[in-house]
Amino acid sequence: MTRSVYVTGIDRGDGRQVVELGVMELLTRQVDRVGVFRPLVHDGPDRLFDLLRARYRLLQDPADVYGLDYGEASAIQAEQGTDELVSRLVERFLRVAREYEVVLVLGSDFAATQLPDELALNARLANEFAASVIAVVGGKGQSAESVRAEARNAHRAYEVLGCDVLSVIVNRVAAEDREEVSEGLKSQLPVPCYVLPDEPSLVAPTVSQIARALGGTVLLGDDSGLARDALDFVIGGAMLPNFLGALTPGCVVVTPGDRADIVVGALAAHSAGTPPIAGVLLTLGERPGASILTLAAKLAPGTPVISVSAGSFPTATELFGMEGKLSAETPRKAETALGLFERHVDTADLLDRMSVARSGRVTPMMFEHELLERARAHRKRVVLPEGAEERVLRAADVLIRRDVCDLTLLGDVDVIRKKSADLGIDLGGESTQLIDPDTSGLRQGFAERYAELRAHRGVTVELAYDVVVDVNYFGTLMVEEGLADGMVSGTVHSTAATIRPAFEIIKTKAEASIVSSVFFMCLADKVLVYGDCAVNPDPNAEQLADIAVQAAATAAKFGVEPRIAMLSYSTGTSGSGADVDKVREATTLVRAARPDLRIEGPIQYDAAVSPSVAATKLPESEVAGQATVLIFPDLNTGNNTYKAVQRSAGVVAVGPVLQGLRKPVNDLSRGALVQDIVTTVAITAIQAQGEDA
Repeated sequence: MTRSVYVTGIDRGDGRQVVELGVMELLTRQVDRVGVFRPLVHDGPDRLFDLLRARYRLLQDPADVYGLDYGEASAIQAEQGTDELVSRLVERFLRVAREYEVVLVLGSDFAATQLPDELALNARLANEFAASVIAVVGGKGQSAESVRAEARNAHRAYEVLGCDVLSVIVNRVAAEDREEVSEGLKSQLPVPCYVLPDEPSLVAPTVSQIARALGGTVLLGDDSGLARDALDFVIGGAMLPNFLGALTPGCVVVTPGDRADIVVGALAAHSAGTPPIAGVLLTLGERPGASILTLAAKLAPGTPVISVSAGSFPTATELFGMEGKLSAETPRKAETALGLFERHVDTADLLDRMSVARSGRVTPMMFEHELLERARAHRKRVVLPEGAEERVLRAADVLIRRDVCDLTLLGDVDVIRKKSADLGIDLGGESTQLIDPDTSGLRQGFAERYAELRAHRGVTVELAYDVVVDVNYFGTLMVEEGLADGMVSGTVHSTAATIRPAFEIIKTKAEASIVSSVFFMCLADKVLVYGDCAVNPDPNAEQLADIAVQAAATAAKFGVEPRIAMLSYSTGTSGSGADVDKVREATTLVRAARPDLRIEGPIQYDAAVSPSVAATKLPESEVAGQATVLIFPDLNTGNNTYKAVQRSAGVVAVGPVLQGLRKPVNDLSRGALVQDIVTTVAITAIQAQGEDA
C-alpha cells in the first residue's frame, strides 16, 4: 500500500515550502518513485512543484498533481457539501497513489482561499488519504511563549480531528529564541517538535526577481549576478564618502540614474570586497553614459545594473515589501533551505517515523543523497587547492549551504574573495578557511617537513620552500599534518599533479601495495564499482589482486555489497593466454588472501552482469550475473569502458576515488561539473571518517 505524508499548517506565512522540500529530500533518499499531490491549487504557476520536478527529475504529469483549484472547490463545497468535495479529491489522489511508492501531499496554504474551516478540511483529507501529518507552525514576529502555544494548539487541533501526527515543525523563529522554544516544547508535546530559525536569505528576493517585478531593464550583469540574493537595500542619496560607509554585504544600491559617482563607488567597493553588493538599481529612468557603463563593467564584471522608470522613494517602498520565493529559478535558495532543514531536524528519526521502507533499487539520486548525509553526520575538513576556480567556488557554495563539511580553499585570498563576490557566494562563515600558500605562516614548517620526507632525494629546506607553495603540495601537507582531513583537486590540474604529492608525502597504507582508483557507476537502478580506470596502466597479477581487495573494501564502505568480477575476454576455463592467465592468477591470490570475499574470474562483462548470460556460462557461480565490483585487467580497458558506459547509457560516474593512501586525496576530471565536485568532496569526507576508526 502507498505510504503518504501530508504537510500542512494552521495559517499563512509559515514558510512551509522549506519543510515540503526537506521532506521530499528525505523520501527520495529511500524510494525511487515519489509522487506529489496538491489537493487545492491557485491559478498561475506552482513554483514549488516546478522546483521539485526540476530538482528531483520527476516524470509525473503535472495534470495528475492537482486536485481542484480553490474557486472550483469553494463552489462545490457551497453547493454540494464537504462530502462531495472530499470525494472528488480522494478520487484524484488515488490516481497518483496507484502509480507511486510514496506520495507527498502539499496541504492548502490558508491564503485567501474562501474555504470555511480550512484546517478541518486538511485534517479530513489527510485521514481519507491514510496519510500521516507533519504540522507546520510559523513563528515570524512572535515571542517564544506565543510560538510554543501555537505549536501545542496545532498538534491538538490535528490530533483531535483523528490525524496521525508525525511531528510538529516550527519555522521562522527568531534565531535568539530557537533554543528556548525547542527546549520548552520537548516536554509539552507527545511527538517530536523541530524548530527552524528564521533565515533572511530565504525570503530575500534575487536581483532577477526584483528586475522582473519592477519591469526593469538590465543594463549590465550576467546570470550569476542576477541570481544573487538582495539581503538589504541602501538608498544612495548622500555624498560618496558617507554613502560608502552605509553599504552592507549583499545589498542592492538604489540611486537616481544620474548619480554616476554612486554607481562607480558602489561597484568599486564590490570589486574590493568591502563589501560585496548584490547590484545597483537606477531610478527615474535615467541611465549613465556609455563611458560610465564601460567602466562599471570592468570594475565589477557580472554585477547587475538595472534601470527602472519610477523614482527612488516609490521604488524603495515596493522593494521593502518584496519577498523571494523558492522556485526552480533559485536553486541556491533550495540548497539553503535544505541545509536549514537538515541542521535542525532529526532527519533519521523523522524518516523512521514516516515508516517508508527503503526501495530495493538504488538510484543515482539516492546514492548522492546518502553521501551528503553520511558526510554531514561526522564533520570533517576538506582542502580544495583550486580555490579561485569558478566550479570549485560554486561547489563550495553548495557544500556550505548544505552544511556538509568544513572547507579550506587555497590561492590568492584577494582573488578568491573577489571571484566569490562576483558569483554572489558568501565564504565568510566559520566553517570556511581561506589560505594563500605564498604568505601563509605554515609555509616554513611545511618546507621543513617536506625536506625531511624527501631528504633521500636530496631535497633541502631551501628547495622545499619553493615546492610547498604549489597548491597541491601545500594541500597535501595540510592533510599529512592533520590540518585538514582530506583533499580534492584536479579541475585545472592533471591527475599526476594532484596525486604525485600524495605518493611522496602521505604514501600508501601498510596493507596496500599500490594506490588505485574506482568509479561508482550509478545506473538507473543500482550502483556498480569499476576499478582501476584511472591510475595503474598495466597491473601485474599481485597488483590486480590488491586492486580487487581495495575495491571490495571501498564498495562496502559506501553501501555496495561486494561481489567481485575479475574481467577478461574469456569466462572460466574457456580461454588461455598471458592476459587471461594474469586475471586467473589474480583471482587465485584474492581467494587465498580473503576467502570471505565472493569473487569470480576470469569472467566476461556480459556474464558478470547479465543473469541470463551467467545462467549459460557459469550457472553455479554466486557472482556471475550479479557482480557489483568489476575489476578491469588494465587501464586501457577500464578507462574506455567506463567512458563508453557513462556516455552511451547516460550513467552518472562518480570518481575517480583513490584507494590505498593512508589519508584521503581524490582527483577530479578537468571536465568535472559542480555536482561532481560536491559528490567527490562528500566521498573524501566519508573516507576521512573511516581513518578515525
